[in-house]
Amino acid sequence: MDAPRALKLSPADNVAIAVTTLEKGAPLPGGAATAEAIDRGHKVALTALEAGAPVVKYGQVIGRTTKAVAPGEFIHSHNLAFDNARLSAGGHPAPVKAREDELARTFKGYRRADGRAATRNFIGVVASVNCSTTVCRAIADAANRDLLPKYPGIDGFVPIIHDQGCGMSGGTAEGMQVLHRTVNGYARHANFGGVLMVGLGCEVNQLALYGMDKEKSLRSSFNIQDVGGSRHAVAQALTQLDAVAAAASRQTRVDIPVSEIIVGLQCGGSDGMSGVTANPALGAAVDILVQAGGTAILSETPEIYGAEHLLTSRATPEVAAKLDELIKWWERHVEIFSASLDNNPSPGNKRGGLTTILEKSLGAVAKAGQTDLKAVYRYAEKVEAHGLVYMDTPGYDPVSATGQVAGGANIIAFTTGRGSCFGCRPTPSLKFTSNSDLYRRMEEDMDFDCGTIASGEATIEELGHRIFDLIVDTASGKPSKSELFGYGDNEFVPWRLGPTL
Repeated sequence: MDAPRALKLSPADNVAIAVTTLEKGAPLPGGAATAEAIDRGHKVALTALEAGAPVVKYGQVIGRTTKAVAPGEFIHSHNLAFDNARLSAGGHPAPVKAREDELARTFKGYRRADGRAATRNFIGVVASVNCSTTVCRAIADAANRDLLPKYPGIDGFVPIIHDQGCGMSGGTAEGMQVLHRTVNGYARHANFGGVLMVGLGCEVNQLALYGMDKEKSLRSSFNIQDVGGSRHAVAQALTQLDAVAAAASRQTRVDIPVSEIIVGLQCGGSDGMSGVTANPALGAAVDILVQAGGTAILSETPEIYGAEHLLTSRATPEVAAKLDELIKWWERHVEIFSASLDNNPSPGNKRGGLTTILEKSLGAVAKAGQTDLKAVYRYAEKVEAHGLVYMDTPGYDPVSATGQVAGGANIIAFTTGRGSCFGCRPTPSLKFTSNSDLYRRMEEDMDFDCGTIASGEATIEELGHRIFDLIVDTASGKPSKSELFGYGDNEFVPWRLGPTL
């Protein structure tokens, strides 16, 4: 049977989504026909809609018409506007069921001395302040050139550099707390078999805040001002890192239960098919992982706005209240800057078929699957619960993924419909495309094609099992496409909060 050319995603929907470009007169679900050409991923009306009528996709309101729309007409920014309405979530589908062999799966990872599980064995060179970033990069470059060939048991030396750490309020100021949590989360990430933290010496974000020198051999720190300058700092770092690399390289991969995999969920460069293919397929894999005892971190609060009720409806009252408070904080936050959360869909998102933040959010939440929400965390806070959890982050992918990795994510799963290129060492990042054309165009960057759902070649459930397998294989050492290219040295982007002083 031929694959459908347009999909009605829920019985309540009054729009269909073009699976492929539709010419004028193409048949639509329910008997209507297109009144004009419709690009792939875009919406078309299935019934006549009056001005001000709710437009329903995924069984949820995504906005209201700004003028009357005839059956078969194109629906997008020219005739659909944001409206802060929600339909009752009602029930939600049952999670995809894990197979018995999936529940018993293990991966080949590194077991650290403190008991945590790692998917990679990097050594980090972490800057406490922007003033030490150039030296940290020089240290990592020299270590990768001079030390890495001696120690094949490690994956490389990674510079963790940023543009913060001074010119900001210290102490209990929110911006400083966020930076400290983020840097500390990376400095103690399980995927780092050793870490050297380098400061300048006079910054607000002092090395003493991290207590690195109180730990043994594999984690240490020094200030450039204390060792005689930049070149002396590089020389001293290589001496220290030689011993760290020797110790870290002796670690080998062992069997570890998949319950210790922590996946950070991301989507970027979304299109109209992201919520139809890639996000629900990843959500199916999340259902399987959670049943096996693993953890998935959903984030990007501005990109769940309008769909948060789908999460709170399957959370305890306490957890739901925490998520609702985050939504209220973001509403207040954007109002201060005369902005709107509906400003979130990017130009690329809109070219791909997304119109309002409600539409984008409903598709984005699908990557969390159908499991219960167990906990809510602040940005970069250590994730300790198992199951589906939520971390408050901006929608901007590098900032959001940075918070997830700081919280302990040892895999990133990233869906895209436009072609986002991203890596975030020390955590491997997997890319899942919403359409097959993108996968074919950018196969050197994309790890998995979810467009086969739209073509009828595979189901969401089938791809969920395959994505779960890929996550386990990647946790066991299979390199992702972003790792093969070398992404990850420039994607550490802590969330900047508070004034620059």
